[in-house]
Amino acid sequence: MRILVTGGAGFVGGHLAEAFVADGHDVTALDNLDPYYDLGIKERNREAALAAAEAGEGQYRFVEGSVTDADLLDRLLADVDVVYHQAAQAGVRTSVEEPAKPNEVNVTGTLAVLEAARDAGVDRLVNASSSSVYGKPAYLPYDEDHSTEPVSPYGVSKLAAEHYCRVFYEVYGLPTVSLRYFTVYGPRMRPNMAFTNFVSRCLAGESPVIYGDGSQTRDFTYVTDVVDVNRTLLRADAADGEVLNVGSTTTIDVETLARRIRDAIDPDLELVYDDPREGDAEHTHADVSKADELLGYEPKVTIDEGIDRFVDWYRENESWYDPLVRSS
Repeated sequence: MRILVTGGAGFVGGHLAEAFVADGHDVTALDNLDPYYDLGIKERNREAALAAAEAGEGQYRFVEGSVTDADLLDRLLADVDVVYHQAAQAGVRTSVEEPAKPNEVNVTGTLAVLEAARDAGVDRLVNASSSSVYGKPAYLPYDEDHSTEPVSPYGVSKLAAEHYCRVFYEVYGLPTVSLRYFTVYGPRMRPNMAFTNFVSRCLAGESPVIYGDGSQTRDFTYVTDVVDVNRTLLRADAADGEVLNVGSTTTIDVETLARRIRDAIDPDLELVYDDPREGDAEHTHADVSKADELLGYEPKVTIDEGIDRFVDWYRENESWYDPLVRSS
């Protein structure tokens, strides 16, 4: 198949591009290389996809550009079967400081991609959404019928993008699926996240810093589980027009996460607490029964296994990855 991955040099987009190329598909990765974090990580994502292309039958092409560039999108989508729309201005805290930027990329950019996909007649568009659309929990775990009250501009922008995808399915007949990711983590992840900061500090012999009292809970989802459900959507049409939770189904509080990472690296370190970050959700927990019913989605990587995998990967790649985290 011919696949376009927007945000294709980013964390999830990079893993998708690498996996699809390794599976023998022809992938075009579009990314504007915004230096939101060190571009060295995005370069590693591109290198991984190129290596997959050299080792197999799939082809990989990288294009630098923006999802708000309608002319570019028309050219790229002219011969594409499936679009994986991963491009976004990430970061809850960044959106609190500068709400216009996520609106421009996440809303206006998504609309531009949808229009181009509709005009090109693509087979399906898979939109990367976020658990941030839920915001305030009325109950847990979140199912897709839970009310959506985002507590950050980022969450608002992702919810608006979801609605555009739904409308393009209902009005124009463009097959779309929105996947609500729950805190994805793994190799080459964005460096300014709790996971990376805890590991980085502990490996440097410094105490992990917890923002707030550590009682916040998260449903951390390992990146290979996210890749697997996206693979399924290459051909499965059972979820067209739907939104689906993609999580691990289990939760861990932030303090326990910090302790487990600390214990895996240096049990003698003390935990340190700081003021909570504005815009962060208190709790996230995914009910994935809908994704299981429609797509057979079953997350495979537990949080304990994921911690071990990520710490091992971090140790092996510390020479290039760690300085990026420490400077973020």
